[in-house]
Amino acid sequence: MLSLRIRIFLSMIVLIIMASILLASISIIQFKNEAKEYHQERLERKEDAIKEHINYVLSTTTYPLTTENLGLIFKDKIHELAQIHSIEINIYSLDGKLLKSSKESFSVDKVSPPIPKYILKLVRSSIEKRYVDIKTINGIKNRSSYSQIKDDKFKTLGILNLPYVEDDGFYENELNNFLIRLGQVYSFMLIVAFAIAYFLSTYITKSLKTISDKLSETSLNQKNEKIVLEASSKEINLLIKAYNGMVDKLEKSAIKLAQSEREEAWREMAKQVAHEIKNPLTPMRLTVQSFQRKFDPNDTDVIQKMKDYSETLIQQIDTMSAVASAFSNFASMPAQQNETLNVVNVVDLAMDIFNEEYIVFESDSPEIISKIDRTQLIRIITNLVKNAIQAIPENQETKSIIVTVKKEQNNVLITVADNGIGIQPKDISRIFEPKFTTKSSGMGLGLGIIKNIIENYKGTITFESEFGKGTTFTVSLPIINT
Repeated sequence: MLSLRIRIFLSMIVLIIMASILLASISIIQFKNEAKEYHQERLERKEDAIKEHINYVLSTTTYPLTTENLGLIFKDKIHELAQIHSIEINIYSLDGKLLKSSKESFSVDKVSPPIPKYILKLVRSSIEKRYVDIKTINGIKNRSSYSQIKDDKFKTLGILNLPYVEDDGFYENELNNFLIRLGQVYSFMLIVAFAIAYFLSTYITKSLKTISDKLSETSLNQKNEKIVLEASSKEINLLIKAYNGMVDKLEKSAIKLAQSEREEAWREMAKQVAHEIKNPLTPMRLTVQSFQRKFDPNDTDVIQKMKDYSETLIQQIDTMSAVASAFSNFASMPAQQNETLNVVNVVDLAMDIFNEEYIVFESDSPEIISKIDRTQLIRIITNLVKNAIQAIPENQETKSIIVTVKKEQNNVLITVADNGIGIQPKDISRIFEPKFTTKSSGMGLGLGIIKNIIENYKGTITFESEFGKGTTFTVSLPIINT
């Protein structure tokens, strides 16, 4: 961003440059208008003079004054008229056919083109019985006047055409000389303006620099000094007074802010811990409920099932214990343990806590090895599946959640796809934001936390969603090639 001094300096320079451009533009327009008026008046003068000469020829001729005789009347006279008035002369019949031209015989086409009908119509309908056609050919403006030739009884005999090529050499030369002189004057003014603008901007910003230096040193986390300066400008003094008042208010605000930040940090820590403890409680509750419903003392696999239920409960209890330990030590969420494990088995084990019949687990390989904390991997799966269950309305007839584990190059992909209500387009960019949730309950920390967990293991989490049809979350983690 440019400083005030440079802005003042540039403003004065730009002002002078704009004034010079404006003056040059006005001068160019004025010169062009003068040239236009000159050529227009010159053509009118030539036309009036030629008409007077034509009337004289008509009054002295011995031929009957008819349209057919115009060629004979001006057979020898038309070249004389063209030389006297230094302009080409063409005489046409009333229907637009060329009768006589001052051009040399070899330069006139065998069948000369007639006057366009629209021009004939304009000549007849205009009050002055005259029309000037203006065309630009090869960058040169050509005027061509058309007017009626009448006898002494005002009977129309033919059409007089005077082609006129505008020669702007004189005006262009005058314009170039004017612009050169204008450029010399403004070049000198620009040099003077540079010097004036430099000293003026320096004088104006001298007092402001002192205030700027103080402002740059001002900080909320330190003791700030007031400005002791008496400037010659009333506005600068008001600015100094405002700064000193701001320093007093800033000191009071710093004390309140520090206290508020401490309180907010404790609140955020408490929310995160509560959320992390709540996550394992839900699968523990589901495990116990499933155990109550399915427990059969006479089942041949009762011992194995008891072992699986116990392991699930122990894992969730360990998670809560890790959260509590981390909170007590003012650390982050449970420390990561880089365990080498079979992702397929861990995901399958995490799915056991869910009793919904529409949840399906699929894997294209019995073993995909990765290095990740077992507890945190289970937390990722349970969180995504629980979100998928909550995304499907209770009254929906067909429910489907498909959890898939597959290997793709050097990554293991875990997808959780549901046919729930999906995510609204306006919420897509905020899904992983902390505290953002579309549910009526919860604090919206789940997806943000598991995203951090996944990224800490050099993985990614993405999703695709179509509102009203469902959502698919995809977790990608690096694998260990065996």
